Amino acid sequence: MAVRPVVLALSASGEATAHVVAALIGADVHGRAGRVSEAAAFFPNALDHARDLFAAGVPVVGVCASGILIRAVAPILSDKRGEPAVVSVSDDGAVVVPLLGGHRGANRLAVQIAEGLGAVAAVTTAGDVAMGAALDEPPEGYRLANADDAKGAMAALLSGAGARIEGENIFGLENTGGTVALCVSEAPEHGSEGRLVYHPQRFALGVGCARDAAPEALWSLVQETLAEAGIAPGAVACVATIDLKADEPAVNQLAARLGVPLRLFTAAELEGQAARLANPSDVVFAEVGCHGVSEGAALAMGGDLVVEKHKNAVATCAVTRSDAPLVALSGRARGRLSVVGIGPGQASWRTPEASRLIADAEELVGYGLYIDLLGPLAAGKARSDFPLGGEEARCRYALERAAEGRNVALICSGDAGIYAMGALVFELLSRGRDAMGVSDAARRVDVVCTPGVSALQGAAARAGAPLGHDFCTISLSDLLTPREDIIRRLHAAAEGDFVIAFYNPVSKTRRTLLAEAREILLKHRPADTPVMLASNLGRPEEMIRYRRLDALEVDEVDMLTVVLVGSSNSKLAALGEGPRMFTPRGYARKIDGDLAGQAGT
Repeated sequence: MAVRPVVLALSASGEATAHVVAALIGADVHGRAGRVSEAAAFFPNALDHARDLFAAGVPVVGVCASGILIRAVAPILSDKRGEPAVVSVSDDGAVVVPLLGGHRGANRLAVQIAEGLGAVAAVTTAGDVAMGAALDEPPEGYRLANADDAKGAMAALLSGAGARIEGENIFGLENTGGTVALCVSEAPEHGSEGRLVYHPQRFALGVGCARDAAPEALWSLVQETLAEAGIAPGAVACVATIDLKADEPAVNQLAARLGVPLRLFTAAELEGQAARLANPSDVVFAEVGCHGVSEGAALAMGGDLVVEKHKNAVATCAVTRSDAPLVALSGRARGRLSVVGIGPGQASWRTPEASRLIADAEELVGYGLYIDLLGPLAAGKARSDFPLGGEEARCRYALERAAEGRNVALICSGDAGIYAMGALVFELLSRGRDAMGVSDAARRVDVVCTPGVSALQGAAARAGAPLGHDFCTISLSDLLTPREDIIRRLHAAAEGDFVIAFYNPVSKTRRTLLAEAREILLKHRPADTPVMLASNLGRPEEMIRYRRLDALEVDEVDMLTVVLVGSSNSKLAALGEGPRMFTPRGYARKIDGDLAGQAGT
């Protein structure tokens, strides 16, 4: 889904303007806590929040000084072709300045806001100033085939070369018969710095294929079919097929190669096109419940059939053409479930990829506290909160919502693959329906996993470097793991002299395993082995304590505490402003050996 912009209100003097701007562009207002009275979400620090939104790919409109936004995003600027728009608006609404992403919507946003406010849009992009058009940003429904040539073409036009219009005049420029051609064509055309080629996306490509068909077989068929029909690949608006093929690698790779959305239809929806099929098949009907997949899917997108079914040994394709570019697409998307680890809690420990997946999601699913930790990034999104202990229910729900074509994010603390929901998602996907698995549609969704900072890593960073040598993690919860297995692992880790991170160390009803672990470890490492207790990592109430192993008390540990127990080689030293815990890897022996070797020579 397209990511909606967010309007930032930083002060009471700009709050009214922020709400007017938000209404003009259909956005939410996020306000500075303590300074703004009304907003969809509040944030404590403007620089951090603007940077977090930008990293997530969210267009930002700040009612504030331009310098604030510049300082916020400057450290993470990388590729202008993939970064979202950033626009500043003065508190009084008199001036609107597109700061970044002029050709990715910032100029258009600035003009829209300025017109609504009766303000001045300080657009400085050369093409917009000189010609009122950005040649690398064609109207919706058109695609520039040779985008890399746009800069040179624009430079030539600004130098007075003049434009020559070939076909539809999509920019409304004067046709001077100049040396830079702007060509709009459905057919393949050669492009250069002297000729920009734009394709109207009027064609829908319907496809079908055998299960596990080779992606190259479908790709070759499509290329040959389009070439034979004189249709440019850039004029294709979407790939359409039956929903049974939602997870078919050949189909998904085809859509990715063409750079277009994949749209899905049920067999019943495709059968609704049966009367319009050029090549109905009873064999296909017997197999999937409709008389034609490729032709039916193309027709379901609208338009008329211009290329009847073509086929090879494993695939079929057909093409329809609509009178206007296909912008609002029929059918549904392939659902996506993003399994997201958000780290211990603080936004600065959340990866940009995690923030981007959350921003893209239509719905957030998870334990309510974890969704709350997202702060303003969760504002305005549908959310489904589940209690602790409802892990299977929340994973099942997230998968089934994605199966309906939604983009869903399953929110986990730390890393989603470490004692979290990642493994349960794949366990549900692997079960058959009769074994309490999920629906067939849910098994066809796109599942994306992104790493997060685990509590183990967060605690280690606060301590210093306790994981400098071999380490392991052990969960002390016996709700899902038999107690005897936990005891066996404790003995093995103790004998192996690993640094150990204990997850789920205690609960209200489970108080003995941590004490047993202490006694087992004391048989294999010194009584003064350093232990770190890290509670509420990355949150305002964060608390760090250090103890000797023999002085570790169960009563000062809770479920929000990670317990890090050093190996026999771990050290706790007074360094700098406080104690630092680290585990040497053996460099001292290497250095001593190098010095001895030098002395011997």
